[in-house]
Amino acid sequence: MKYHHISSIFCGALLAFSTSCSDFLDVTPRNKIPGDAVLSDPNGVKAFLANLYYQAPIEDHVYFPREGFNARGNTGFLSLAQYGMEAIHSEWPNWNEYKNDWWEKGYKLNRSINILIQSIPTLNMADKEKQVLAGEAAFLRAYTYFALAKRYGGVPLILDNQDFTNDFEMLKVPRSTEKETWDLVLSECDRAIELLPEEHANGDESKRRATKWAAYALKSRAALHAASVAKYWNNAPLSGEAVSLKFVGMEASQAAAYYKACIDASMALISSGRFSLYKASPANPAEAIKNYQEMFVDPSIASSEAILIKGYAQVGNDLSHDLDGWNGPNQTGEGFPHRGRTNPILEMVDLYESYDNPGHASPVVTTADGQVSSAEGYKEGVAYRHFDSPDEIFKNKDARFFASIIYPNATWKNQTIVINGGIVKPDGSLIDSRTSFEHEGITYFTYGKEQPNQYSGFDGSADMTRTGFLMRKFLNENMRFTTWLQSTTDYMDMRYAEVLLNFAEAVVESGYTQENAVSLATKAINDIRFRAGHTVAITLNLENVLRERTVELAFENKNFWDLIRRRTFHTTFKNKIKEALVPLIDLRGNKPQYIYVRKNVAGSNSQNFPEKDYYRHIPNVAGNGVVQNPQQ
Repeated sequence: MKYHHISSIFCGALLAFSTSCSDFLDVTPRNKIPGDAVLSDPNGVKAFLANLYYQAPIEDHVYFPREGFNARGNTGFLSLAQYGMEAIHSEWPNWNEYKNDWWEKGYKLNRSINILIQSIPTLNMADKEKQVLAGEAAFLRAYTYFALAKRYGGVPLILDNQDFTNDFEMLKVPRSTEKETWDLVLSECDRAIELLPEEHANGDESKRRATKWAAYALKSRAALHAASVAKYWNNAPLSGEAVSLKFVGMEASQAAAYYKACIDASMALISSGRFSLYKASPANPAEAIKNYQEMFVDPSIASSEAILIKGYAQVGNDLSHDLDGWNGPNQTGEGFPHRGRTNPILEMVDLYESYDNPGHASPVVTTADGQVSSAEGYKEGVAYRHFDSPDEIFKNKDARFFASIIYPNATWKNQTIVINGGIVKPDGSLIDSRTSFEHEGITYFTYGKEQPNQYSGFDGSADMTRTGFLMRKFLNENMRFTTWLQSTTDYMDMRYAEVLLNFAEAVVESGYTQENAVSLATKAINDIRFRAGHTVAITLNLENVLRERTVELAFENKNFWDLIRRRTFHTTFKNKIKEALVPLIDLRGNKPQYIYVRKNVAGSNSQNFPEKDYYRHIPNVAGNGVVQNPQQ
């Protein structure tokens, strides 16, 4: 057994967890220790474990599909939200590269987990501590194979540490079926549930290390994914050796058991009485906006809702990130070199309900006939709705829209965010390139203001929104971000609202009616809506559940995987061009007013999703000997 790599990652582990964990992980920093000593010393084991948490495939603020996990620096801030149906990247609106790979790093992490598991019986510590370590190892193994399974399907299950040898054939492990892989994920969750405590030494530690409840939440998430793959596999069936050997694909008849596993795991959390939605009963929508926004800026305040948090603490190193710098409005760039990259798309905005039409998506209506117009842009002869204020068109939208998205005329850092796409002259012609226009003694600028640092949209530069919207969720309004690695916003990887949504979807999709499941699932989606300021309950059906899931979990890297697991990516992205909402100042009437036009994102081309991309390409099959996934 060789531990030479351990010392090289040891310091990173200490740095990563020294501020967020309890005394249990409070080890003395050292620049280097002998590799063989790491797993013979209790503190070394704890630091080793801390490093495993750091490597866990949590898709948070530093996960970029092109760069991988824990990526920092000039990454472009490509996120899964921009790949799916939530947003577009302001600099690369045509990005269509579905890499999202994690094969080699996944198996490196798996090897480290196996080393830890092998060492636990030999450790000089109390049996209770050994049990907790074993539970955390099971949790991390489940998380690791979940990340592999959702990308590659069935994978080699390497559950014991392999000794390096010159006989490379002995090291090759064939793929297991996709079903066997999902079953391993769920069984490791069960083992973690059995071994882990309900809480650790203090509340903060209980949210940042795996507990019994985090294991239940992971099982809820993974089981729903597996159930969806089984139920909807035939919506995008593939062919080839990997399919015939069942390395990818499952049978529809297998879905019911996975949905039941999701229901049971979710029910365990719900019935525990330990969790609730953060500030579940706001007095009004304005309070709901405030509550929802603050929860993501500082998840530690939402202890009733947070199940597992990935923490950040120190600026200037790997305990910080650049979420705010990359995504803040151009007007409040504060010197950071890149801004405004995540642009929510109109299709996402349309999904948010209006308080006066409960239970339905509320697409933005731009024309006087009340019909949702096509994305053709400005047409001189169309009777548009006119507004005195650029934000009036969003009146009565769900609180989560205002808490998650910066829109034209929104207030951010005490500034009015200026997003304007053109001027309609008194003769009805449109100006949409950089210039100004004089009318009745007043100068109007195409993008709302004269200088680029005074506005935040549509001039075609990478720092400006192309859709009319900017991401607000997670961003910290009370801090300045003038250079790299200044953001320390924690990430709620698992929260109670997702569990409720998993539960509701599993109940609807499976038709499960026992244990008062339908009533509980109906309550679940309405409790989430009531937290957003709604007062009228809606019925439980698949459309309502999926809409709630999209808006509640917006920009949390869930929608991409929803498109994958439900096999709707290839139909949603079929010559798809994402849409923008462009505000224009209209000078044709008695007074200047605003109109809005729905329009394809400027500079964006059609996007498609090849069905083979439901499973990722496996690297180095010539060396590892496994059967490649379908490539056509």
